[in-house]
Amino acid sequence: MVVRSQSSAAGVLALLQEPDTVFKQHALKALIPLVPQFWAEISEHIALIESLYESDDLPKPARHNAALLASKVYYFLGEYDEALSFALGAGSAFQAETRAHGAGEYVETVISNAIDRYVTLRTEEPSGSSTKIDARLQAIIESIFDRCIEEGEYRQAIGIALESHRLDVVNRIYDLTHDVSLLSYTMEAVLDTGFSLSYRDQVLNFLLPLFPPPTSLSKSPHIHALARLLVTLNRPSLVVPLLTSLVPKERLLAYQFAFDLVEGGAREFLQGVKADLPEGKEETKDIYDKLRKILDGQESVKLYLEFLKRNNKVDMLILKNTKDVLEARTSIYHTAVTLQNAFMHAGTTSDVFLRENLEWLGLASNWAKFSTTAALGVIHKGHFEEGMNILGPYLPQAGGESQIQGAAYSEGGALYALGLINAGCGSGQPVENYLRETMKTAQGEVVQHGAALGLGISAMGGRSSDAYDDLKETLFTDSAVAGEAAGYAMGLVMLGSADRTSAEEMLTYARETQHEKIIRGLAMGLAFIFYGRQEEADSTITSLLTEKDPILRYGGVYTLALAYAGTSNNDAVRQLLHIAVSDTSDDVRRAAVTSLAFLLFKNPGQVPRIVQLLSESYNPHVRCGATLALGIACAGTGLQDAVEILEPMTKDGVDFVRQGAFIALGMILVQQSEASSPSMSSTRALYTKVVSDKHEDPMARFGAAIGQGLIDAGGRNVTISLQSRAGSKNTNAIVGLTMFCQFWYWYPLAHCACLAFEPTAIIGLNEDLKVPKFEFVSNARPSLFAYPPPATPPKRETFAKAATAVLSTTAKVKAREKKKAAADADAMDTDEKLEQKKDSDVEMKGEEGPAGKPVDSLPSTNAPEDAKPKRKSEPSSENVANFSRVTPTQLAYISFPAEGRYQPVRPVSLNTVVPKTGGKGNPNPGIRKAPSGVASERYAGGGGILLMVDEQPDTEAEFISFEPPAVEPVPTENGHAQPQALVHHHTRPSIHIALDENSPDVDPPESFEYPFDS
Repeated sequence: MVVRSQSSAAGVLALLQEPDTVFKQHALKALIPLVPQFWAEISEHIALIESLYESDDLPKPARHNAALLASKVYYFLGEYDEALSFALGAGSAFQAETRAHGAGEYVETVISNAIDRYVTLRTEEPSGSSTKIDARLQAIIESIFDRCIEEGEYRQAIGIALESHRLDVVNRIYDLTHDVSLLSYTMEAVLDTGFSLSYRDQVLNFLLPLFPPPTSLSKSPHIHALARLLVTLNRPSLVVPLLTSLVPKERLLAYQFAFDLVEGGAREFLQGVKADLPEGKEETKDIYDKLRKILDGQESVKLYLEFLKRNNKVDMLILKNTKDVLEARTSIYHTAVTLQNAFMHAGTTSDVFLRENLEWLGLASNWAKFSTTAALGVIHKGHFEEGMNILGPYLPQAGGESQIQGAAYSEGGALYALGLINAGCGSGQPVENYLRETMKTAQGEVVQHGAALGLGISAMGGRSSDAYDDLKETLFTDSAVAGEAAGYAMGLVMLGSADRTSAEEMLTYARETQHEKIIRGLAMGLAFIFYGRQEEADSTITSLLTEKDPILRYGGVYTLALAYAGTSNNDAVRQLLHIAVSDTSDDVRRAAVTSLAFLLFKNPGQVPRIVQLLSESYNPHVRCGATLALGIACAGTGLQDAVEILEPMTKDGVDFVRQGAFIALGMILVQQSEASSPSMSSTRALYTKVVSDKHEDPMARFGAAIGQGLIDAGGRNVTISLQSRAGSKNTNAIVGLTMFCQFWYWYPLAHCACLAFEPTAIIGLNEDLKVPKFEFVSNARPSLFAYPPPATPPKRETFAKAATAVLSTTAKVKAREKKKAAADADAMDTDEKLEQKKDSDVEMKGEEGPAGKPVDSLPSTNAPEDAKPKRKSEPSSENVANFSRVTPTQLAYISFPAEGRYQPVRPVSLNTVVPKTGGKGNPNPGIRKAPSGVASERYAGGGGILLMVDEQPDTEAEFISFEPPAVEPVPTENGHAQPQALVHHHTRPSIHIALDENSPDVDPPESFEYPFDS
């Protein structure tokens, strides 16, 4: 007999009206499973059910059932707060419901709301006390913590604990597990999500003592996290005890730690650590001296400079082709080639292209000349010891500005270049003082403009009040050109200070001045002042975003983006998206979309999804902003989702949207190979096509030229990354790309993109900070991370002689004539020839193979047969020498052979791929280690400068010599730049780079003057 399904709950509901409590108890129990089907009917009696819950006549279990019934009804009505309130009163009935079949969704929703309410209550309590919190709610949360810990779901428990300010739970979990990776996870969670600065510092100070002291024997994987934690706290007093504890026995680890701090630390912080280090006793004095030398930051800069010089793989043919097809007399095209050359040779110190094209250089005029001279700063970036010598011919002379017409542009450009060369080098006061004096004595606004930009970049984050005051004096001259640069520079000098006095001064002047250029410079300067200050910037952001002047709102957008940079803060993202679709100014809307990149760069995989709809907007400025947002956030990742959005935008109907798409593709595909990114070859071909097309819009051709420069940046040995190798925010890169985005208004600001170029190398050092020769293993196919193949010269079109067409009638006539003429010949032979002619109406002459055979009859299978074994024969790994390029993605595949002489003191990367073949000390071959952190891990740094333990200290070691090799005039077939092409035969002792200060160094290139104007 089939059981009939129930069609109504009316019968059971009627029992609730019975005076006998037994009937009521039965009705309450029977209604609970009926709620999913009849909740609408039951909801009409909700007041009665609530009264039963509050009634003292019913026993406790029945009241619990009434509370659970009311909770479930409110859940289906969508009243989740009420559902939670009654669930808290349900006690044992709710506990039983959690185990009931089919109640999962209801229970999850209630628990989720319980967590949200608990977090809200805990956050509102300044002391974190639990006096106002319902004990029943507290019990549910405690049970959640207990269940997570029992089931080993520690990260879920830590997430809830962080949100609800329950650091005791984190401590409890660590005491139970002693798993350092959980501490690293906690640190990354609090840094990469939108917690307030005060709470963030509270958590980091709580975590610091929990980390065990690092040792080189254990190859402490948490040294990355420890370095990032200390850099974020920005307190030298916490770093010095750690370094001093390592010095006696773990000096290699101390050196490694110092190098890692330099990767992410602010200059002021590093100088504080350096000043607080003790002098040391006899046996430790040398170690402390080396630590101070490393913390200066100049050792890292020197090593990376030498790496870029040695491994320069610029394809000069690409550069030559672009120069040949872009008309140099047009200023925009001259600037495009200048920037392409600067980006391609950034940091390589190779000015071959400039020396070989002096006539082209001479065509630069006015601001194009300024840009061209400033490009020397990009090419020689980091060559701080010789910066003044290299730029000597162009800098203003001691007697004041040159009176030669047009010389002011090259002088201003040289001052800007001097700032770029010294950016992030910690070269200190001499350069800053020189730029300040030059700016004060300069009369022309062009020279003042260059000096102000140079001062801002070289003194970035130094918070020097003298430099700020000098820039303020320049600003008050009310010169549009000089004032704009002063506005940017004031913000850069006070970067991240949140100094209210400076901010008020700048905002007041921006409201008073009539010059749009000055307003824009000051608006962006305000954004730099509040860099990384999160909620401290809120009042300024609100003030700027409500201004009538769109330029100040534009500054407000960037202030919001930089204040919350890298936090993925939901409120900030929501605010930017609202501005992107509602503001009346196209510039502000474009800036709002672009600024999403600065918030979300730690989760690049999310950006294409967020930006996709904006990329299809009717407004071309919004579409343009979407291109740059994708480029900046996904830079260096080769993310195919982003490329698929950008490729259709290269055919957009508006020129500046195409320009943005070309630039963004260059950023995303930097250091990708054809094997790792399917779009690589097609994008390069597209660049060449667009640059060569004379009918294409100038802005699109400009964008394609810049894209060519970015995709091969730094001799193909740098990536663009907004994260440092330690995983913290890369301040120089964020500032550099923010300045780069202003090229929309002022092309010379595009040079600042070089601040975001991060060399990708593994540089192994021994305890004397020398570079030994050794090899390590890359457990991946060589083609996956290979340099791109050389460009092929454009083929000249050769017109082959067309084959003669022979009509069948003509063939018959000729055959007949031949037959008559050769009547005496053998008749059979003649017939065979005629049949051959009849087989085809058209006789193609000249399509014969080498032996006189037709081409069709030649064997056609040779090429594929030859190609197949080549593909199969590619090895699954390769040995890589020290001081070589290793891309960020490749770091996961790097391993050091167990039998090798040199072993690193810390892991190369936290995200490793174990070789499938297995090996010594590899218990789980073929298993990929899961990243210990958040989604950004795949794109974060690692690698860089590694201190190596020498397992055979008694054996004599070979070192990589930094002496200049003799120049051999070996021409390359495809025009690759020779890294030593400019090294001269004479040497001068102890000038340039060698970590051993007594070894000979490379000379600077000979100075030469651009043939601008005589």
